[in-house]
Parts: sequence; structure tokens; C-alpha cells
Amino acid sequence: MKKLLLSELYIYPVKSCKGVLRESLQVGLKGPEFDRRWMVVDSSGRFLSQRILPQMAWIHTSLDERHLFLSAPSMVPLIVQRNPIGAPRKVIVWKDTCTAHDMGDQAADWLSQFLGMEVRLVFLPEDSVRKINPKYATTPEDQVSFADGFPFLLISEASLLDLNQRMGKSLRMNRFRPNLVISGCEPYEEDNWKRIRIGDIIFHFVKPCSRCIITNVDQERAEKSNETLEALSSYRKADGGIMFGQNLVHEGTGILQVGSEIEIL
Repeated sequence: MKKLLLSELYIYPVKSCKGVLRESLQVGLKGPEFDRRWMVVDSSGRFLSQRILPQMAWIHTSLDERHLFLSAPSMVPLIVQRNPIGAPRKVIVWKDTCTAHDMGDQAADWLSQFLGMEVRLVFLPEDSVRKINPKYATTPEDQVSFADGFPFLLISEASLLDLNQRMGKSLRMNRFRPNLVISGCEPYEEDNWKRIRIGDIIFHFVKPCSRCIITNVDQERAEKSNETLEALSSYRKADGGIMFGQNLVHEGTGILQVGSEIEIL
């Protein structure tokens, strides 16, 4: 019998920008440490994403203990202090309004130049609590970062392989922006799980992930096509949308490590 293993870990420090592949990561109250803790907003404070700015896929992010690093084609790389320097301000993620801190004019100017519109970069501090929709939360204290709605997204390697075989393509996992990638199961077996344990952390499967047009964006070329959602809609369409992957809420904190065995509870 094959073992279920955690095969890849991703974080996306700046929402909708390029992800970072990790060998391990710390899990806190909001989910993976540094995942979607920064966000690009327009002049009204509303979040921006690859849905309307596919070139955000070209913005690389990395971190050290004190700095956030951004790079993009034809741009001088940007280094800013990781800690926010601006005053608190209200920002909007879908239907949620929460308090963030501005990351300063240098970051705003750099991003505005690359994206071709006036934007700001903001940071979600630890004491700013954005609650998970109570319909899906496992406790009243469950919270999330600037991610769309949940702290974790899980996809199996087998599910992506099945999609690629149906399409005759080799789409990469980064197109679907998961945090947790697993190996050792059958395609879409994750649809049937309710809870799993990885290390000391329990994960609750609360909702299939309804996919948006970002899955149509080639993350290397920052180009859109309709083929991904068209293919998924032919066999993964449900009442709530076109489903691929599972949204998870975590119970407890700790460290996740690539190669860890997954226990189905």
C-alpha cells in the first residue's frame, strides 16, 4: 500500500504574485507563516489579483529576517523593510474589510510602474483578525490571512496528472496555487476526506475549491487562455462552480515538512 506523503509546500507572500516553494514552514493562527500577508490594493483599498492583472504572475517574492524582496522583468529589484512603515488603513478582500499597514511609497511606486496603474502594497499584522466565514469555520476563533477565504488549499499530484492526461498538456501545479501538494493517492481521492493529520497539525476539509479565471493564466508567460476551465468544466462542474482542490482549516500550530506522512482521520 502506497503511503500518502506531503510532496510539496508553497507560500505566496504577496497575494496573487509568484509563489515560493518551501521544504518546511511554520503554521500559525492565520495559516502558513508569511502566506498572503502582503497584498496589492487599488486607490480604494480593494485587493488586486491576476484576475485583472495577469502580469502579477511575473512578480517574484522572497524574504529574509528583515526584508521583503520583489523582482520582475525590466525592473530593478526592490528591497523593503519587512515591517510596515505606514499608518493603519482599511482594506477590502472580497466581502471582508480589515485593518492593514501601508508598506510605503517606494513599494507603491515600484508596483505602480510595473503594473501600469496606481497601487499600494499593504501588510496584514498579527493583531488584525480576519475571521473565516462562520459557515465553514470549525471554531469561532478560526482566522485567515489575505488568502481568498481559507488558510490552506490542498491538491494531489494524481488529480493534476489526470487533468493533464485529459487535456494532453503538462500544466504545472503552480497554476492552481496550492499550499499543500500530496502524493500516493488516486485522482480526486482528496474529495472524500474529512480530516487529516500532518505532523502535529490536524486539517479539516471544509469546502471544495471553486476555481476562478486565474487557473487560465500561464504562470510563466502571464498569458490567459480558456482551456483550463473549459477542460475542468467538462467533468468537475458542481452547483458551487468548477471544483479542483480542497480548502482546509487547521487545528493547532507547528511545523510542516516535505516528506511527512499523511494520516487520514
